[in-house]
Amino acid sequence: MAEKYIIRVTAGSGYDSEKHVVVPVNTHEPVKISSDLGDTDLNVRVQNYRGLPRNSPNTSPYFSLEPHATNQDQYSIAIRFTPKKPTSSASSKAPSAAPSTSSSPESSEEDSDEEEPLNGISGADLQFGNDFEHPIRDRLPPGFSYAMNIVKWWIDPGLDGDVYADKPYLYGPALSSFNAIHVGPGEHDPEKGGLHFEEGGDEDGQKERQAIGAPETAKDRMKWALKPANKDRWIFQYDKTYCLDFFNPYLDFNEFSLRLPGFTLPIMKYWDGQGLRSKPKHSHTLRYVLRNRATDDTYLVIVFTLHLKEDVNEDGSLKPAALSAMKEAGKVSTETKDVNKDEDYQEARKHFEKLNVDEGPGVQEDDGGVD
Repeated sequence: MAEKYIIRVTAGSGYDSEKHVVVPVNTHEPVKISSDLGDTDLNVRVQNYRGLPRNSPNTSPYFSLEPHATNQDQYSIAIRFTPKKPTSSASSKAPSAAPSTSSSPESSEEDSDEEEPLNGISGADLQFGNDFEHPIRDRLPPGFSYAMNIVKWWIDPGLDGDVYADKPYLYGPALSSFNAIHVGPGEHDPEKGGLHFEEGGDEDGQKERQAIGAPETAKDRMKWALKPANKDRWIFQYDKTYCLDFFNPYLDFNEFSLRLPGFTLPIMKYWDGQGLRSKPKHSHTLRYVLRNRATDDTYLVIVFTLHLKEDVNEDGSLKPAALSAMKEAGKVSTETKDVNKDEDYQEARKHFEKLNVDEGPGVQEDDGGVD
């Protein structure tokens, strides 16, 4: 069925697709997205890309660099993010502004004991992951819940969510989900595919990391960030720039499959929870979100959409049927399948026993992660 579709990537600061811009995949020039809550530069790279816009580069120099060449990484979401201090108009749930420090001596003792609001986003609150507008529980493959538990244990212990909810989600703390975090503006180099940064930071960023005990390597930082106390120590400060790169070799956007050693899941059947109908749908979407757990604010929404090739004009624009389908997305049955979870677990376990997970939980040597 995959050959009937073509992929298109869009992004914006919120969920409204009509306000999104098309992301030119594999080009070095980043897309710039701004809102009252933050400024973002974004590069999306997909290996062996055959999607929109038409004549997009098939690959990026990024994939020939290490560790991506050795890992055989299939895609990358590289983000240069500068959060802004929220205002009442930007977010009704945002923390209030810091109180004045010129309080009179008569200020009550109770007031003085109040906690000062953070000058940024706590490492416990900045999240990255996937969510959906509608239930997908009746479309999940056998053993999915148990398979997810094993994936979480083996690859991304920070991953959390509820795929059986009315609005399913899978989020992880950005601090343990991103494969590389650089404190500072990082580097933009066309010869490296655009935004390019390694674990660490500029001079000030390195000092900040050292001051809170954040490890120098990506693998150690990801493990360090699994402890609640460590997440609380890290603050994504307002008006300071952070570079985040999410990549892995597991999700193949051309074959539309999740590939793990010894186990392949054809996600085309389950993408957006609507692929099990006999008649192909106009579109299927997979959404990545950078958000604030405490306030529900969204900073960046990236959407990978599969469109039927017949719904796309020669210039890459969408025909009315595709646009209408996008607006109708989410209107699916909420009926839940009757699942024998014990049998499903045994089936899933057969596949995952091949992964040599007995080495222990945590981030693996390739620093990969699945969200």
